[in-house]
Amino acid sequence: MNGLSLRRFFAIVAKEFIQMRRDRMTLGMMLGIPLLQLVLFGFAINSDPRNLPTAVLAADNSPFARSVVSAMQTSTYFRITRHAASRQELRHLLDSGQVQFALTIPEDFSRRLLRGEKPVLLLEADATDPMASGGGTGAFAEIVRRALQRDLQGPTGIPRQELPVTIRIHADYNPEAVTQYNIVPGLMGVILTLTLVVITAVAITRERERGTMEYLLSTPVSPPEVIIGKILPYILVGYVQMTLIIAAARYVFAVPIAGDIWLVFALALPFIGANLSMGVTFSTFARNQLQAVQLSIFFFLPSLLLSGFMFPFRGMPEWAQAIGSVLPLTHFLRIVRGILLKGNGFEASWPSLWPILVFWLAAVVLALKRYSKTLD
Repeated sequence: MNGLSLRRFFAIVAKEFIQMRRDRMTLGMMLGIPLLQLVLFGFAINSDPRNLPTAVLAADNSPFARSVVSAMQTSTYFRITRHAASRQELRHLLDSGQVQFALTIPEDFSRRLLRGEKPVLLLEADATDPMASGGGTGAFAEIVRRALQRDLQGPTGIPRQELPVTIRIHADYNPEAVTQYNIVPGLMGVILTLTLVVITAVAITRERERGTMEYLLSTPVSPPEVIIGKILPYILVGYVQMTLIIAAARYVFAVPIAGDIWLVFALALPFIGANLSMGVTFSTFARNQLQAVQLSIFFFLPSLLLSGFMFPFRGMPEWAQAIGSVLPLTHFLRIVRGILLKGNGFEASWPSLWPILVFWLAAVVLALKRYSKTLD
């Protein structure tokens, strides 16, 4: 065996660089994925969310009540977006996920405050994601104390450190702030996104690599028939995965299931179909299985980081929320958590369902168009 030759060594190195340059998709992924992670983690991810949507039910419109609401608005933890007219409307806003917090000010608030009777201020929080609600609930008492201290100076004044009201905070849907209650249902969507997109993209690309796709070309099978026939088995796989996760959530992690499990299975079909359609689309761009996996990961990373699974969705900047709102995982997480933890029905789930249907339709159209072009 000849010794080490620098000439042969650098020839191999040059060959690898040439091969890397020719494989533009792989080169793009090597540069694109780190840049994507840098942008998302550096600019979009925020573990201390601020300006969270808040609804107020104020039966007392006194200056004291307005001071509390104003102090909440300027604290940066809360952003007053709705003024509810009734208790039922306030609960609906919380149940549907339109607001993160709900403040109730009783009708005798100012009268009891001036009498020193410490009236009750009720702050309800959507605690399905404890990280999202923790900052606001923790700071609320101090916000109220500082707001009312300015208004109660003079003869009606109070000691500086004494809280003039009774604060009641209800962490709804997850009062003990158990992380598993939020994470385990969300894993359903994450696992479906990862496995279904990758498996479908790789399976179809593998047929093209092995030459079996040519057999399909020689048969009178239309592109819709091919796509539907290939994704149907994976729909069943997706439902098997869902069954295992729900069983683990109930019997292993003791996640309280407040809603209808069958509704979860029914509403999961558009989400499964959307991911499978994306897998088919990626397979038409990929020339080999490695590229299929790379494209799938490029889709999975934003879905994981911008959907609200790992970090509070409302804590992200508006541009990141806009991107996340396009991704089906964002809406599926709201559906699953809403049904399992809040007991939501179809009506409350519909605002999160129709974006998935629109994405699915667009993915199917793109997959059919790309697949027909590939066959030609």
